[in-house]
Amino acid sequence: MPHRRLRLREARVRWSRRHTPATLAEFTLNGADGKDFYDVSLVDGYNLPMLVVPHGGSGGNCSTTGCVVDLNVACPAELKVASSAVGGGAGSDVACKSACEAFQQPQYCCSGEYGNPNTCKPTSYSEFFKHACPRAYSYAYDDGTSTFTCVSADYDITFCPSLPTSKKASQSQNPQAAELPLYNSTMVFLGGPDVSGAAAHMGSLLSMAVAVVAMWRLSELMF
Repeated sequence: MPHRRLRLREARVRWSRRHTPATLAEFTLNGADGKDFYDVSLVDGYNLPMLVVPHGGSGGNCSTTGCVVDLNVACPAELKVASSAVGGGAGSDVACKSACEAFQQPQYCCSGEYGNPNTCKPTSYSEFFKHACPRAYSYAYDDGTSTFTCVSADYDITFCPSLPTSKKASQSQNPQAAELPLYNSTMVFLGGPDVSGAAAHMGSLLSMAVAVVAMWRLSELMF
């Protein structure tokens, strides 16, 4: 297999055990027909913006994806995680739970009788994530507009990226996602700072396991 590169940018990360809520970058390299399958997922909740950009790939749906807005302030109250809950100081919101984690109900977890795409449908909570970040996974069966594929690409994974100058993701070849913006601008300033200032606001979050989980999953695929 040719050498592949998965490059992490703008992050200092401590290794730790898995912890949610967690923004995840998920990769299956050299899968069916030699394609890489990748996505950015909010199924396990959110704690920081993340951007995945493929370089040098071909074929498939080789597109930029991610969630580049700060959802922690706009997060519904019943899903919010305060810094005090994860060992930090009081007074700031540091993450946004998934409805599955918050309520432990099968209709939110796509489990039990809801464990298939015919019965597990978007909820108001998953639609909150999807509205803000149209290309990110918002619930378990959100494949059509959230899974991307590339052949022989390198990938840049950026934590707390600056807000793109264009809402349209580059190299958009996913037929169902082609007209979806990378972010919904109505969410960017909803009660909180803009993403360009989010890196400073959320610097302490980089030791949380969302970044760790992304790196851990990538390292398992590479070694």
